[in-house]
Amino acid sequence: MSHLHLTQAPVRGARLKSHRVAIHCGERTVTWGEFADRVARLAGVLQDMGVGQGTAVSIMADTGIEYFDYHYAVPWAGGVMVPLNTRLSDAELIFILNDSDSEVLIVGPEYAHRVAALQAGAPRLRVVIGIAVPEIELDYETLLAARAPVPDARRGGEDLLALVYTGGTTGRPKGVCTSHANLVANTLAQIPNMEFTEDMVYLHSMPVFHTAGIARIFSTTVALGTGVIMPRFDVAALLDAVPRYRVTHLLMVPTTINRLLNHPDFAKTDFSSVTNISYGASIIPDALLRKALVMLPRVRFTQSYGMTELSPSAAYLQPKYHVLDGPNAGRIKSIGQAIHTAEIRIGNDDDVEMPRGEVGEIQVRGPMVMQGYWKQPELTAHTLRGGWMHTGDAAYMDDEGFIYLVDRIKDMIISGGENVYSGEVENALHEHPGVRECAVIGLPHEDLGETVHAIVVPHEGVTLTAAALVAHCRTLIAGYKVPRSVEIRLEALPLSGTNKILKRQLREEALSRR
Repeated sequence: MSHLHLTQAPVRGARLKSHRVAIHCGERTVTWGEFADRVARLAGVLQDMGVGQGTAVSIMADTGIEYFDYHYAVPWAGGVMVPLNTRLSDAELIFILNDSDSEVLIVGPEYAHRVAALQAGAPRLRVVIGIAVPEIELDYETLLAARAPVPDARRGGEDLLALVYTGGTTGRPKGVCTSHANLVANTLAQIPNMEFTEDMVYLHSMPVFHTAGIARIFSTTVALGTGVIMPRFDVAALLDAVPRYRVTHLLMVPTTINRLLNHPDFAKTDFSSVTNISYGASIIPDALLRKALVMLPRVRFTQSYGMTELSPSAAYLQPKYHVLDGPNAGRIKSIGQAIHTAEIRIGNDDDVEMPRGEVGEIQVRGPMVMQGYWKQPELTAHTLRGGWMHTGDAAYMDDEGFIYLVDRIKDMIISGGENVYSGEVENALHEHPGVRECAVIGLPHEDLGETVHAIVVPHEGVTLTAAALVAHCRTLIAGYKVPRSVEIRLEALPLSGTNKILKRQLREEALSRR
C-alpha cells in the first residue's frame, strides 16, 4: 500500500523551488535544494553509523538548521527520532536514552559538557556526533561534506517516526509512540487551520524537542513555507526577528503571549507582516486574549487543542471565532471544535458520553492518536481503553460541538466537597489590571481536604496585596473558589521547557515553606 511520506517535503521543495530560501538561521540560509541534499547526506552518515530500520537516534541541541536536517534525515535513514528536552536533568536524560534504546546522539555545543555523564549512564549509546564541538571527534558538517546522498528508506504509515517523551514533569517520563501516519494526519489538518501557504514566513520560536515544535517543522516544510529559526525563545529576539524577516506566522503559548505584550519594546515593533498567531498548550486567560486581540488587531488568531499523545492537535478554534462582538463572539472562550478527522466526546468516569453542557473528560479517537506508550502496555491499555484517548482534561461541550476547557483533571482542586477549576480562578485573577502572571494550585487542608492557593506576579511598579486580590476575586467567582491564601512574588513564574508554568514545582515550594 502506498503512503504519503513526510520525507517527500524536502524532495518536493527541491524540485519546485530549488533556489528559494527554505530556512533562515541567524546569518545562515539554506535553499530548498541545499536542504534536500543535506537531509540525504545526513541519512547516509547515520546509516554508516549503523542506523537501520527502527534504530533510535537522539538529539540534544538548541534549535538550528541541524534540527531540521535531523527531522527528515532520521526517517530517511530508516531510524526513529528521540528529541531530548534540554532542560531535563542528566538522570532524566539517561533514563530516556536507556528507555528508548538510543544508539546515536547528535549534540550541540551548548550541551557538550553533559555528554560524558550521559555516555557513562547509557551504555547502548555508541556514537556521538558534535555540532561544532572541537572535543568531539565526529563533526557534523565534516561528516555531511564527505558523504554522498543516499536513497530514502521510504518509511511511512504505521512505522514508528518518533518517541516523544513527556518531559518528566508528572513523574517518570513516558515515551509517546508517534507514527508517520499520526504526523501526516496532523500536518494535513494544520496547514488549512493555521492558514499556511507557500508564501508564509514562519518563526520557529518554540522548542522543537516538544511535539508542537516537531509538528510545525513538518507542516511548514510540507507547505513549502520559509522557516526562520530562533535557537531558544526570547522576547527581545522575537521582536527583532519579526520585522527583519517579515514573519507572517507564529506559534506561542499563553505565558509567552503575555510576556510579549508586556515587553517594553512591543509597541515600537512593526508587526504589520504577521497574519496568524496560533496558540495552545494551556488555558488562556480571557483578559489576556482580549488584550492580544486589541493590541494586534490585524492578526488572525487560531487556538490549537491537543497534547503529545494526539500528535499533537485534535481541535481548533478558527480565526473567525476570535472576535469580541457579533454572533461568533461567545466562542472565544472555547478551544474550538474537533478537526475533520477527529471524534471528540466528553466522557464520565465510566466512559459514557456526558450530556451537552456537563463537565467530564475530553476523550478522542482518530488517526492522530498515538500508538501507545513505549514499553508500558498496561498504561497504554488504560489510556486508550475502548479505543478512545483519555486526555485527563476536564471540559464540557455545547450543542454545536464547541469545547470549553475548564482544567487538567489532576489540577482540579476539591475544597469542602466542591470542585474548583484552577483555570477559572486564574481567569478571575487576570482580570485585575495589576496582575502580570499567576498560577493557582491546591494545598492540603485538614478540614476542607484542599484549599485554593494563588501565586501572583504583579506588573513592574505595581503593589498588590493578598487582601485586595481576594476582594477582587469575590466580585467575580463564588466564595468557595476564592483563594484562601495568596503569595505575591516579584520574579517570573518557573516554566517548563515548553514554556508552561510548572505548577508541580510551585506546589512543592509552597509545601516546603509549610
